[in-house]
Amino acid sequence: MALRRSPPSTFAESWTNGAARVSTVLSESSSIHSDALYHVTRDMSYSILGPQPEKEEVWAEESQSLLTKGENNEMHNSMQTSTSEDKIPVVGPTSSPQCNKEGLYFSDGRRKVDYVLVFHQRRHSSIRSPAGTSVSHDRLSIVSNGNFRQSVGSHSAAGLGGEAPGGGNVDEMELGFAGGNEPTEPADHEMRLIRQEFEANLLEAGLEIERDREAHGPSFTRLHAPWPVLCREAEFLKIKVPTKTSYELKEESGFGSSMSNVWRKLNQPFQPKVPQQDHGRTKFLSHCFSRDKLNMYNITSKDTFFDNATRGRVVYEILRRTVCVRTCQTIGISTLIAKGVYDAAFPLHDGDYTVVEQDEERNDRQVLHEEWARYSAFYKYQPIDLVRKYFGEKIGLYFAWLGVYTQLLIPASIVGIIVFGYGVATVDTNIPSLEMCDERLNFTMCPLCDGACDFWQLSTACGTARASHLFDNPATVFFAIFMSLWAVLFLEHWKRRQISLSFSWDLTGIEEDEEHPRPRYETILLKKRQRKQKNKKQKKKKSEPDKREDGTVTGKDRWRQKLLSAMAAGVPTAIDKLTWKDRLPGYCINVSSILFMFGLTFSAVFGVIVYRIAVSALMAMSPDPETKSNVRVTVTATAVIINLVVILILDEIYGAVAVWLTELEIPKTETNFEERLILKAFLLKFMNAYAPIFYVAFFKGRFAGRPGNYVYVFNDYRMEECAPGGCLIELCIQLSIIMLGKQLIQNNIFEIGIPKLKKLVRALKNKGSAEEERDEERPPQQWNLDHALAPFEGLTPEYMEMIIQFGFVSLFVASFPLAPLFALLNNVIEIRLDAKKFVTELRRPVAIRAKDIGIWYNILSGMGKFSVIINAFVISFTSDFIPRLVYQYMYSQSGTMHGFIDHTLSYFNVSSLKPGTAPQNSGDITVCRYKDYREPPWSPDAYQFSKHYWCVLAARLAFVILFQNLVMFLSLVVAWVIPDVPKTIVEQLKREKKLLVDVFLREEKEKFQLIQSLFAKDTTLQPGSHVLHPGQGLSIPGRYSTLPPGPTQASAGDGGGPRARCRAASFSQFSRKIPPLNENENSKHTAV
Repeated sequence: MALRRSPPSTFAESWTNGAARVSTVLSESSSIHSDALYHVTRDMSYSILGPQPEKEEVWAEESQSLLTKGENNEMHNSMQTSTSEDKIPVVGPTSSPQCNKEGLYFSDGRRKVDYVLVFHQRRHSSIRSPAGTSVSHDRLSIVSNGNFRQSVGSHSAAGLGGEAPGGGNVDEMELGFAGGNEPTEPADHEMRLIRQEFEANLLEAGLEIERDREAHGPSFTRLHAPWPVLCREAEFLKIKVPTKTSYELKEESGFGSSMSNVWRKLNQPFQPKVPQQDHGRTKFLSHCFSRDKLNMYNITSKDTFFDNATRGRVVYEILRRTVCVRTCQTIGISTLIAKGVYDAAFPLHDGDYTVVEQDEERNDRQVLHEEWARYSAFYKYQPIDLVRKYFGEKIGLYFAWLGVYTQLLIPASIVGIIVFGYGVATVDTNIPSLEMCDERLNFTMCPLCDGACDFWQLSTACGTARASHLFDNPATVFFAIFMSLWAVLFLEHWKRRQISLSFSWDLTGIEEDEEHPRPRYETILLKKRQRKQKNKKQKKKKSEPDKREDGTVTGKDRWRQKLLSAMAAGVPTAIDKLTWKDRLPGYCINVSSILFMFGLTFSAVFGVIVYRIAVSALMAMSPDPETKSNVRVTVTATAVIINLVVILILDEIYGAVAVWLTELEIPKTETNFEERLILKAFLLKFMNAYAPIFYVAFFKGRFAGRPGNYVYVFNDYRMEECAPGGCLIELCIQLSIIMLGKQLIQNNIFEIGIPKLKKLVRALKNKGSAEEERDEERPPQQWNLDHALAPFEGLTPEYMEMIIQFGFVSLFVASFPLAPLFALLNNVIEIRLDAKKFVTELRRPVAIRAKDIGIWYNILSGMGKFSVIINAFVISFTSDFIPRLVYQYMYSQSGTMHGFIDHTLSYFNVSSLKPGTAPQNSGDITVCRYKDYREPPWSPDAYQFSKHYWCVLAARLAFVILFQNLVMFLSLVVAWVIPDVPKTIVEQLKREKKLLVDVFLREEKEKFQLIQSLFAKDTTLQPGSHVLHPGQGLSIPGRYSTLPPGPTQASAGDGGGPRARCRAASFSQFSRKIPPLNENENSKHTAV
């Protein structure tokens, strides 16, 4: 079937003149780039059309009158279209992938499918129109810009079938037409009308359309952008393309060159085998595309000059600004998808990702799958340039950032392993650990719980003390300083890498693309406008002046009405927008909801604390001695696992809540929406992931009290205390299990399992349609395969998991030196997992330009600064590093660590225990020990903080200040020493600017020489003549003609030729003498 349209004159006659002008202006691509013009045109559409509650009936009646006019005046039309009407081919089931090159082209096999729109047709709606069937009342005819071989005009108008250029059967069809007299639901009817207008506007914008022949199920509308449209949009979007001018990059000399060559040879086995990868020293100058400078670009083929990603981006720009003012008064494909008019819209992948024959030439998708999206390629560098070419700059920057982050984790992992190895090597010589394990010292400790727990010996905690030394040793301080500087080095290195990529990808100097409002913003704004119009009408009706019977205004009211009309005419109409008053309810809900989520997180942490206290008390009352001995290990492990499960569940909840809260704020653009969503999601997930760790690091054991005066929860359960070896070992266990659990379960199992499950569900849903297609023996096309893939939902989840991991690596790294190693192992898998997901499991996203990673860099920078403070407090207050230093240099008699354990333990008189809290079998024990700096019971200030406590506290605070200022100073030094822009990039930018100036000066010089030659020819051919005779004018080609005139110019009438360069406004500026046209070769100069 083929879509046909009556000529544009009849199409325009069916509308009112004002509405037709609005539609024409809005459909022109050159008219929508200004946001102000968009608002003006939308205001015009509202003022002309107004809110139409019954727009379906009005549109249907006008469509019917349009059809009647088009059929009556079809032979009398004299507009710009030809006598024979163009067709939109609808490919039948006989078409095969071989006919249109594996489903990447139209049925003619020549025009690429740049974009696909998908909508679902219900079973009762039929798009097949048999011959002789009367056309339904909602029919809309449109014209395709495609160059199709015409069927007989009269038969086409009657609805007879024709033959498609690609070999399949082609019948006539209307856009969204329901043939016969089958009933349709009102919603389907309205959606079909919206699609009619939208696709008509796409055709007017220059796109070409082809559609499948489907009775029900998903229907695919394929779009193609011809060369003139690509040129026009590339100029508007300021897409940089390479010119013919090139230059040699400066080569290093001397020792640096030798080292570079050696490094290049060593790296050769790790380089991906990417064809056409430019490793040479030649770089082509790039310049924003302009139709006036086509001679500057190396255009070998119009089909391949713009790659597939750029073509898809161009079509997406047209789709997102094309309007529907007649039916739904909206703009853009995103709004239509949100309204359910279309199910999906996406560009196509470059064919299948599997290589069938080894000898065939691989496409970009196959190269990415072979060299990047496989776990066996984990040791290779990423082909970042090819990733950027295929997916766009935004996704390319994400994988480049992930690669830099993973590379810099290698030195951090090596240093962490060394620090851990130092702890292992010195554990047998650590004096505090040996003293805790020495049974001869006989430190009798106070009970861990009331009543059921007995006194216990400190030597039973020997294993905990030895394990604590693995992470709590003098090398930990050095590692904390190193990781703080590492975070700064990572950010500085990424800035340099980002600048290099911007230069390599021609992103320097690009402007931010103007964004259109989001669908929800437009909907709320439309409701606000309708309320204002309704209120205006009511006020106008109340204040309406007195009228005579014939309707004329009388007396003073007449002059008052004239004055008000004149004043209203001079005041421009204000552009409506949402103010803070419209968003105030959303802001209030946001604040209250976020506070509620914080309370929920703290409640979850508190619930786990109660669990630990209760289980510890119950296990201590067990008669089994083995159970009693494993109380601390069992409680700690199970509590951490519960924490992990709660974190994973709340993470999913918080992600959905963040989206909901951001929608309530009604952001205007997608960029604003994304930034606000990122901030909310990061705030909630950061608090969720780190709240249990913060509790163990800074609060556990700080408020437990002392023997005889403990703090109780619910008057029954005593607050828990740190282990005898300190809280750092518990912090290490908490951090390691949560980090590894999140990476293993959330980042890998969820990313692999959930997409597989969704794919299985989609396969079960489409099982019926798949069986019918199998019955028809129709091979799946590329758009069918891509539609079965999962939609791309943005990079926020990918960035978020890496940012949370960066927090584990930097914030509490002093307690777990092996965190960078586990992060490195995870990221090696994560890169290939994400690559496989993008290449094989997701639809191809639109290539979006981006100069940087956006707000994520600010979050990383803030976390890097925050990590300095956190590590300083962890070393000072959580570990025993400061108490050891204070003891060794202030209280030790020998200047060693001997006697440190006895120094940190205070005395308590057992007789001071409260009734009911003393152990049942106390024996002859009169004094027990507990870890704190307090006065002994025989002191006048019994059980008060001793002077040792205040000395240690002062040393801890001094260390925090010293550590923070030292690391901040070193960070500033590192940032100052490393420039943001590499020196080579600065030199190349200056050189490119100079070369571009030379190119433009040379072009101007050629223009001047051309003008001089024209003057010389004029003097030679007509000496002394100053009058231009009739018929001797110079023939100047049109705007889109090809230069010089000749066979190429003759073929430029179809709009496919390159644009002529504007050399001068007019020859009359220089001379009144214009040479006559001669047919010799001398007169065939370049037209100006």
